Amino acid sequence: MADIRRDPRSVVDPAINSPAREGLTGTAPASLYAPSAEREQITIPPDGAPLEAQPAWRQDFPIDWPQDLYVERRDFMKFMVLTSAAFTAGQCWIAAQNWYRRRNGQLAMQRIISVDEMAVGSAVGFTYPDEHEPCLLVRLSPREFVAFNQKCTHLSCAVVPRPAEGSFYCPCHEGRFDLRTGEPTAGPPRRPLTRVVLDIRGRDIYAVGIEERV
Repeated sequence: MADIRRDPRSVVDPAINSPAREGLTGTAPASLYAPSAEREQITIPPDGAPLEAQPAWRQDFPIDWPQDLYVERRDFMKFMVLTSAAFTAGQCWIAAQNWYRRRNGQLAMQRIISVDEMAVGSAVGFTYPDEHEPCLLVRLSPREFVAFNQKCTHLSCAVVPRPAEGSFYCPCHEGRFDLRTGEPTAGPPRRPLTRVVLDIRGRDIYAVGIEERV
C-alpha cells in the first residue's frame, strides 16, 4: 500500500481512487481525517527533513517563526513565578529595613536649614541619615514643608523638584512623583519616594527619621 504520510498543509483528496486510498474497501484510513495542526503552527525545516532528523542546534534555535514564537505553558508559569517572587522579596526587604530601624532606636536628629532661609516653592538638598543618601527639602507653603529621598524608586536616578508642576521629575525614564506626597504619578516607578520625617523647632528644620513606603 502506498505511504499515506503527507504534508499536513495539503488538502486531503476525498476521491475513492486517490493513491492514499488505493487497495481499501471503501473506508479511508483514520489518519486521513484526523484533526490537523493549525497552519500557523506547522513547522517545515528549510531542508524538508522531519524535525527528529534535524541537528540539535536547529531544534534549540529554530529559524521559522511558528517555533520561534512558541512559548510553553511551563516557561510562562516559570516567568510569572519568578516575577512575583522578585516583587515579594522587594517588599520583604523594605519591611526588614523598617523593623531594623525600629529595633535600633530612633535615627539621629539632623538640622537641615532655617525656615527663614527658604522661600515658598524653593527646594534644598541635604543628606540623611548618612552622606550616601541624598534628600530634598521643599517648602510648599509658609507653614508646610516636605522632604524625600532623592533617589527614584525605579532605578535610583536623582529626581528633580518642579514646584511649578507640583512634581518631582526623573530625567532617566520620564518618571514623576507628586510633590506633596511622593506618590508616583507617571512613568515606570511604582513605589513612592522614601519620606524623610521632619520636625520644626523654633526657626530650624530637622530631619528626625525615615519612612519607607510600599
